[in-house]
Amino acid sequence: MGKAAAPRTSLRLIGYARVSTDDQRLDLQIDALTRAGVEPEDIWTDTASGLTVARPGLTGVLKAVQPGNVLMVWKFDRLARSTLELLKIADQLKRKGIGLRSLTQGIDTSGPAGALVFAVLAAVAEIEATMISERTIAGMEAARARGIHLGRPRKLTDKQCAMIETLLRNRHGGQTARQIAEQFGVERTTMYRALREHRTRMGRA
Repeated sequence: MGKAAAPRTSLRLIGYARVSTDDQRLDLQIDALTRAGVEPEDIWTDTASGLTVARPGLTGVLKAVQPGNVLMVWKFDRLARSTLELLKIADQLKRKGIGLRSLTQGIDTSGPAGALVFAVLAAVAEIEATMISERTIAGMEAARARGIHLGRPRKLTDKQCAMIETLLRNRHGGQTARQIAEQFGVERTTMYRALREHRTRMGRA
């Protein structure tokens, strides 16, 4: 025999489910949410990778939940991309008087242990943020050491800048700076900025 459906509670339960690809099915999560007492019409869904920016189901459910509701998910990784995002969502819900519950992880921010959950989430999020920052800085330093350009893509390469300098010095046929810039598909101001950056990189600033 299958498990009996959970009795209706005084709190309104709202569900959210997500799978990463069309090949995966939402059935497992939806079945778990309905057994926990969520009505099928109160379940919002997405078929999208956690890295995908557009998740209309998540946007919709966060707008739909009201004070006194409990937002239920199968696992927290269905809701957020990272601990940082999870903490942000959990805090947003808490401020509105909305609980957050994970079925498989047994975590419920609306229960007595809710304050402890937030403290743990905040601590983990802080560690995660620090680690990301340290990895980013280390990666940038390693890239610079290998001579890799960081930041916005350059409009003009060093070779093009060298060619422009030659053209500006010689000015065959009375070419103007604007005409030279147009040959390289950039504005005159962009050309001069690229030349300044090029001279700095070459140690000729």
